[in-house]
Amino acid sequence: MSGSKVTYNQVAGTSVHRIAGLSDALFGIALTLTVLEVRIPRGGAIMSEGELRSAVFQLGPRLLAYLLSFMTIGIFWVGEATFLSHLKRSDRHLTWILLAYLAAIAVMPISTGLLADYITYRTALLLYWLNILAIGLLSIAAIRYGQHAGLVNEGIGEDAAAALKRRLVVGQALYAFGVALCIFNTYWSITFIVLIQMYYAFAPRIPRRARGKHPARTHPIEHELPKETVS
Repeated sequence: MSGSKVTYNQVAGTSVHRIAGLSDALFGIALTLTVLEVRIPRGGAIMSEGELRSAVFQLGPRLLAYLLSFMTIGIFWVGEATFLSHLKRSDRHLTWILLAYLAAIAVMPISTGLLADYITYRTALLLYWLNILAIGLLSIAAIRYGQHAGLVNEGIGEDAAAALKRRLVVGQALYAFGVALCIFNTYWSITFIVLIQMYYAFAPRIPRRARGKHPARTHPIEHELPKETVS
């Protein structure tokens, strides 16, 4: 037996599976709460087909805010799942960074409700963006810490973490530009952010023009992927 004593900090928060389980539960709750902001008109207040159509039309801003938040939460969930899948293990410090990240995710239904109620107000949009900024910065902090602490799998894990960090930095820059458009109109900002999210969610491939006859370069991550054996 070793004479050295194991401290609490060395064994606390090392399970990636526990973090993933908590994350999935909290993301699911956040996604559910955001849709509750889309409130169906009360039956007693609707007396005709015209009033019903008008009430449904007035749900437009709330549906837009829900779409915005659903895409945001979904994109960050995929990103976190990707990061966790490439971790060898966690430690106490990374676990607390990820808990702070989940705390910022938990605020999304609140900032979504504020935006749904005041979608034409710049203050509501700015607060919503600050929520996204906090999530993005905490994501980057978690990845940077995981890399420097040696918690990321070698090879493909390191490449995946670097690619995810670049994606987050570019995304946050685009979000900031989109929010700046509220100088003209908040709907300009929201439209731009939705377009960004649709691109990140569906990731369409943008064809590149071939230059000469040089073979296409392979992404570093692809070098680590197993190749199928031809029988």
